[in-house]
Amino acid sequence: MSASVIIGTDPGGATVSVDIEELLATRLLVQGNSGSGKSHLLRRLLEESAGLVQQVVIDPEGDFVTLAEPFGHVVIDGAAYAGEEIAGLAARIRRHRASVVLALDGLELEAQMRCAAIFLNTLFDAPREEWYPALVVVDEAQMFAPSAAGDVTDEVRRLSLSAMTNLMCRGRKRGLAGIIATQRLAKLAKNVAAEASNFLMGRTFLDIDMIRAADLLGMERRQAEQIRDLARGHFLGLGPAISRRPIAVQIGEVTTRALNVIQGLMPLPDAQGSAMETLLMTRDAEPARVFAEPAQPAPPAACELLERIEEAVPAGEGEADPVVEPGLFAAEEQADAIATILADMAAEPDCTFQPLAGLFQDFSVRCRMARIAGHGLDMAAFRRRFALAVAGVDERDPSWGELIALSRGVGDDVLAPFLVIARAAQTGVSCPDDEELSRIYGTRSSGRIRRLLEHFEREGLVVLRTDFGGRRSVGIPALGATTAPSQ
Repeated sequence: MSASVIIGTDPGGATVSVDIEELLATRLLVQGNSGSGKSHLLRRLLEESAGLVQQVVIDPEGDFVTLAEPFGHVVIDGAAYAGEEIAGLAARIRRHRASVVLALDGLELEAQMRCAAIFLNTLFDAPREEWYPALVVVDEAQMFAPSAAGDVTDEVRRLSLSAMTNLMCRGRKRGLAGIIATQRLAKLAKNVAAEASNFLMGRTFLDIDMIRAADLLGMERRQAEQIRDLARGHFLGLGPAISRRPIAVQIGEVTTRALNVIQGLMPLPDAQGSAMETLLMTRDAEPARVFAEPAQPAPPAACELLERIEEAVPAGEGEADPVVEPGLFAAEEQADAIATILADMAAEPDCTFQPLAGLFQDFSVRCRMARIAGHGLDMAAFRRRFALAVAGVDERDPSWGELIALSRGVGDDVLAPFLVIARAAQTGVSCPDDEELSRIYGTRSSGRIRRLLEHFEREGLVVLRTDFGGRRSVGIPALGATTAPSQ
């Protein structure tokens, strides 16, 4: 299988290729004014290399989401997820080598920069055994690595610039090959642009950008004028992955298009002059029409995206594994199997310190391995069931029924420690110490445990008592029971 892809032709009609293996080691910078064809170039490169290497696209305008259907990219709507969910998704993407498009068009600039920084930093911080080769394409890179302070806070600018610097300066050893595209070289941080060894320069008009582009291409400054004369879709290329000497290339055709394609000229309406004035000014000239945005499907939950990412087939590795055959359990047996899986997970050391999305993904994988076709739990339901498992609840034991009913108003994040304390009061054993409650709650801070107990007391769930010997006991008013003093 060739590691080179054809991106277009030179003036003589000969094909111009990009060596993907070389590109992974040397990175690429694309520059051109708006309308020069940068997005078209990136799309051509992504389409041609889709079967060769994992691809990760940071897409601030939502231009590349159309790669999903024909090429199998997973689309992540950055506006639909919190920071920790974005980090969890990025970690799974690195582990399972899924090609994705991070669409940021639903966010304001500062939120786009923060989201992209979290995403890129997680890719960069992956464990060594997950340093698989991947093309990381960042469109409108001047937004994420600005050369000067703008309208965003210094903290966000530093976070985003640091992530882009890591990608371009240190990403190679981690398998991450940065491909950045910008409208203005002058607006892009120099330490980010300087790390690229391959260049594709499109049409630009400002002298400062033309001179800088000519310098990167090794051209004399008097030759920089030809950059201004380039047609749309024409670029000057240079670099070890493209050509050892500057070469002109016309980018080839693509099979997908951006959703927001700009339409050409359209015929003007027939109404002119006074007729148009009548349409605009006369209230009853035409029936009022309400224009509504077409209903958009809700973005998938993070857990659903995690499943898609895990099931994605790495580029060049053939077909996906066969679909697991339908569940082999009857309903009661399946419920028992799910309870066993949850209990096994809850028994693992440090399980409560793991991110919820990762736990849910682990649970889903275990269910598939156990031939359970559909476990029927969403993320919220799983969180509660897992908390019950951590607390050691056996739902088939009638003695737990009163405690489960009592805990219905307790938040899922604090459910496990409350049930453990309530069970201790119900059975008259000692109150769990701070170390045990910390393990159950998933924290290493004893201060958080004290605040947790104070929260329970404010909510009227418990009554705390500490004797002169410093031994703590906890009463549960709804049960009329109290734990034995802690040892």
